[in-house]
Amino acid sequence: MTQALQQIQAELYVSFSQIFTYLNCSLKYQFQYLEQRPAERMSSSLPFGKEIHNVLENYYREVKEYGHPPQLERLLTVFKEGLTLQIEQSHVPIIFKKEAPDLASLLEMGHSIIQVFYKSVDLAGYEIVDIELPLSAPLYDENGQSQDIKLFGVIDLLLKDSTGGLIVVDNKTSAQKKQQSAIDEDLQMTAYSYLLATNGYIFPRAEVKCRFDVLRKLKTPTMEYYTTTRTAEHRKRFAKLASRVLRGIENRIFCPSSGGWLCSDCQYSEACKRW
Repeated sequence: MTQALQQIQAELYVSFSQIFTYLNCSLKYQFQYLEQRPAERMSSSLPFGKEIHNVLENYYREVKEYGHPPQLERLLTVFKEGLTLQIEQSHVPIIFKKEAPDLASLLEMGHSIIQVFYKSVDLAGYEIVDIELPLSAPLYDENGQSQDIKLFGVIDLLLKDSTGGLIVVDNKTSAQKKQQSAIDEDLQMTAYSYLLATNGYIFPRAEVKCRFDVLRKLKTPTMEYYTTTRTAEHRKRFAKLASRVLRGIENRIFCPSSGGWLCSDCQYSEACKRW
């Protein structure tokens, strides 16, 4: 754990993941963050995504530090060992998906995805500014008053292009194709934009370039890029939204989601039924 991350975690903070969880299902927020209930089960997508993320972090760190990427075989080994350990040592049942119904097929899919990433990634014209960058910033209410809690987030990858402009990159794995409308409305990028602006990486009124690098979990995997931007108005609306989330938590307003794809993977489905 870096010194910067230790300092942030010593403060009173709310992460984007917590805000996202509350907005999508405030009851899950209660179970996970307030009651800290043990998970009942875990989707295989969670450890899979975590280990792909770890591989990409290894790749970019070596490029930044040594000027060249690590060997592909080493990345494949990192993935295999990490995922196998997570699955075999899990204290809860693992729910495998149709596209990868067991550990062997999950490893095979991961290896295919990593190979596609290795062949597709192109950093020409970009400088790596930072990897896994932890940032925190005060949250303000709609009246501009600073609150006692800070926003915390970790940016996967921060690049600088040939013009000196910053690009926020978030790495994703997904079976489904992303819609541009969803990319343009994604709150995670707005949160990262807020953190960059508040920490002086950009001017307060500046526009932020954002990019999702999506590794598709297909029979023949692909790597897709989705670009979008965030403005000061986006950041202002996000601060207002975060303020309302904090107010809801403070007033203990928790209710279940009305259903959807998030429910199928929820680790608290039985607790939700008993609610």
